[in-house]
Amino acid sequence: MDSLSQIVLGGAVAAVIAPAGHRRAALLAGAALGTLPDLDSLLLAFTAADPVALMTEHRSYSHSLLVLPWVAALIWWLFKRFGHGRVAQAPGRWFWAILLALVTHPLLDAFTVYGTQLWWPFTPAPTMWSSVFIIDPLYTVWLLIGCAVAWFARARPVAQKALVAGLVLSCGYLGWSLLAKHSVERQADRALAAMGLGDAPRFSVATPFNTLLWQVVAMTPSGYVIGERSLVADKGPMHFQGYPSNVQALRQAEAAGIPAVQRLQWFNRGFMRAQVVDGRLLLSDLRMGLEPDYTFTFAVASQADGQWRAITPEQLRVDYRTSDARADVGRRLAGMWQRIWHSPTTTPGAGSHTPARAGD
Repeated sequence: MDSLSQIVLGGAVAAVIAPAGHRRAALLAGAALGTLPDLDSLLLAFTAADPVALMTEHRSYSHSLLVLPWVAALIWWLFKRFGHGRVAQAPGRWFWAILLALVTHPLLDAFTVYGTQLWWPFTPAPTMWSSVFIIDPLYTVWLLIGCAVAWFARARPVAQKALVAGLVLSCGYLGWSLLAKHSVERQADRALAAMGLGDAPRFSVATPFNTLLWQVVAMTPSGYVIGERSLVADKGPMHFQGYPSNVQALRQAEAAGIPAVQRLQWFNRGFMRAQVVDGRLLLSDLRMGLEPDYTFTFAVASQADGQWRAITPEQLRVDYRTSDARADVGRRLAGMWQRIWHSPTTTPGAGSHTPARAGD
């Protein structure tokens, strides 16, 4: 999630556990601890070998549930041993405040689609519950209000009540997002089964800044299909549109043992669009972005004599500084807002794309 959400979550968790007389200090400490796991980005900016490494090594060791408890214990011991202050006065409550402010960070990140390596150094595919967008005001606002009230109320009972209310409402919102996701996936399963894609790998994700409009992506033998579902406007079956991907080039590059291809396959579970442009293999992560523009697109290989050879990965970025790019973002957001409230007019046969059509 975004930094503000992690700051107020860490602050709220620490402040609700610490003694009332330590509330402002706990808010500040929790905010710092809630930010700490993401500082791996600063280290990776200097140590990552390439953009693929930068993407796939983020949210690894610093977000591991097997590492953070030891970090929490060390921080707690240092402050208890050498601080001679609040931690020493209430060591038990401060231990839990420090621990939970740290471990709630990766747990919240796991609700997004990016992927969080909760079990590093073991290497299962990163956890991605993908039920909330990386920025969602309806998650953050309750924690922000609770922290603000607690800061000014200090040790008064209203501060504790505000913090508890903020945590309950924010957690309730996450619960709602999981229920919404389940509802969307039930509809997607029916539609995909009718299209002959009942066993196709798929994922669902909330669209930016809300949990009312969802996108479902399913992989096919020759590309992928994308469907949208508004929990407000849509009543009938889901409809999917097919898109091509150069799966043959992707398979050849993977068989050639190109490290960046294999790393991305593991990281995003194969949810990629492959394109060959000017003799280079471009891989786009389908989990983040909207067709046809995706946040993470990498050039990972070049073709010579009919063979794919590894190159130093290069990330291809959209320049959002141009007026046209900003206007396009504005149009997309406006269209998304309209789509939440209005179901599009469909033509007969829509939603019946087969795997063959997806590659046309």
